[in-house]
Amino acid sequence: MDKTLPDLHMEQRTELQERKLIVTKDKKRRILKRLSFLYGETIAKSYFPRFLKIMEDFYLTLGPELITKQSQFREEERFTERDIILITYGDLIKGKDGRSIKNLARFCDGYLEGNINTIHILPFFPYTSDRGFAVVDYETVDPHLGSWDDILSLKPRYRLMFDAVFNHVSSGHRWFQEFLNGNPYYRDFFITFRSPDELSEEARRLIFRPRTTDVLTGFDTVEGPRYVWTTFSADQIDLNYRNPEVLLRITEVLLNYVKRGADIIRLDAVTFLWKELGTRCASLPQTHEIVKLFRDVLDVVAPHVALITETNVPHRENISYFGDGTDEAQMVYNFALPPMILYTFYSEDASALSDWVEGLEKPSNTTHFFNFLDSHDGIGLMAVRDILSGDEIDFIVKRAKEHGSLVSYRKGPSGKKEPYELNITWFSALNREDAKEDIAYQVRRFVASRIIGLVLQGVPGIYLHSLIGTRNDIEAVLATNSNREINRSVIDEDAIYRALNDPFSKISRINRELGRLISIRTRQRAFHPNASQRVLRLSPQVFSLYRIAPDESQHLLALVNISNKPCRLSIPVNELISGESEWFDIVNEVSWMVNDGRINLKLLPYDIVWLVPFSEVRHKMP
Repeated sequence: MDKTLPDLHMEQRTELQERKLIVTKDKKRRILKRLSFLYGETIAKSYFPRFLKIMEDFYLTLGPELITKQSQFREEERFTERDIILITYGDLIKGKDGRSIKNLARFCDGYLEGNINTIHILPFFPYTSDRGFAVVDYETVDPHLGSWDDILSLKPRYRLMFDAVFNHVSSGHRWFQEFLNGNPYYRDFFITFRSPDELSEEARRLIFRPRTTDVLTGFDTVEGPRYVWTTFSADQIDLNYRNPEVLLRITEVLLNYVKRGADIIRLDAVTFLWKELGTRCASLPQTHEIVKLFRDVLDVVAPHVALITETNVPHRENISYFGDGTDEAQMVYNFALPPMILYTFYSEDASALSDWVEGLEKPSNTTHFFNFLDSHDGIGLMAVRDILSGDEIDFIVKRAKEHGSLVSYRKGPSGKKEPYELNITWFSALNREDAKEDIAYQVRRFVASRIIGLVLQGVPGIYLHSLIGTRNDIEAVLATNSNREINRSVIDEDAIYRALNDPFSKISRINRELGRLISIRTRQRAFHPNASQRVLRLSPQVFSLYRIAPDESQHLLALVNISNKPCRLSIPVNELISGESEWFDIVNEVSWMVNDGRINLKLLPYDIVWLVPFSEVRHKMP
């Protein structure tokens, strides 16, 4: 566990006090330039020493483990083929320790079997609403979940991803309570109006929001009624980054997360950080500048820590958070992927998915897509608005509803409601409740859909509920009046292990098939995030992706039949590495010979095949 300066022995304190943070002139210039862009040169120069002081104070708290990690860190190997991220709430598993992080840790150690090396624990701080995303205190762990020691106990076995809920705080947060009570320091911590009429209808129509509620919420303060900006709900009060004190305090929080063990920091709802009336108030240049400033700070004091931006917006806008490939987020959520895969499996045609993947580009070898299919939220639809037509999106919504999906809406530019996200579990999205199909067949379809996220260039993420194939939880929705609770069921640990012991259960089947494929995947250099990828057009029924390891040590052709019909393929080997007469399917352990320059094979419905040249397999055999 990292220790603060007063906790260390005398000789260690002396060593740390003599150690000085070195900030290059270039980095100082970059940070000052960003502050000047946000606040003007005069204010920037007055705040710049305070930013440096925050960084220097943090640097003195670094323990030997972090110092060693930083000295050994290589940017291009930050993520490799071994990285799979589990997304989960800290209290999703119910067991002998209740619903706590200890319980989650035991479940992960026993169930994941070394297949997943990173855990994203969704906000584990005290909160008042939105399942953790209305944070009351950034610095403490919710006592119902455990303590910082419980979080750090995971570190020897897993990398950790923390949520930075920096767009807003809970109405119960101390900062907002001080504002209500008239503390002058906090007067400008929030965006306030004396009357809702101060925000004109024209300005309101321009604002991009993920909700249909009013953007302003009224509160009584000691100075009279005030209306504050609330992008998401009346309990989630947006911070005012036009006040440099807010940025200063949030930077302290950011570095505290690093000190507490974060390897990846998820910038939640970062799209909305900066507001300018008369604009969309989303993804503004100032917002990008703040993300870049966070990156600059981490590059100096904790270069091993990555930023990932959560921006549920159209795809082109989403990937703008990569910056130039060196100066902004190292990862962005690939929000277009889930609806694209649903469209592919619903239409039983991989053409649209293949078209989109062909155009995917990342600006550098140090930036990566986070390839997730489902999460604690719904399946967002905003990202495909610049990829699919309105009719195609309506088709997804219609089919998902037939599978029991609820739909959450936002207010569009015209003032009318439009679908924002589907609220459904991934297993239910692929398999209807009233399906007459055998459970083995349903699992086969489910696993085939998930494999696409594992073969694409990037870092894959899996929501805990997809490890067990949870179905829609309508009772939770009715109990909470929240659509998103459909995919947040509490899981009984004993029930999981009982199901695992039944080889014919859904959970046991998913664990065997998905777990086996994940285990194979993490040993293939061709799935390194920087391995090249190329789409092959072999059949509309099959998604085909050719991956080549960064050092060209492995060539791999991934094939997924996305339909419920068998498909015959004739693969021209001139599309692949030349001179290979035999290919080996590492999933099914079958060899395929090249005849007349082609590999001829048959895929069953929802079949998965990963072909590699036999010469690249032979030397790995015992």
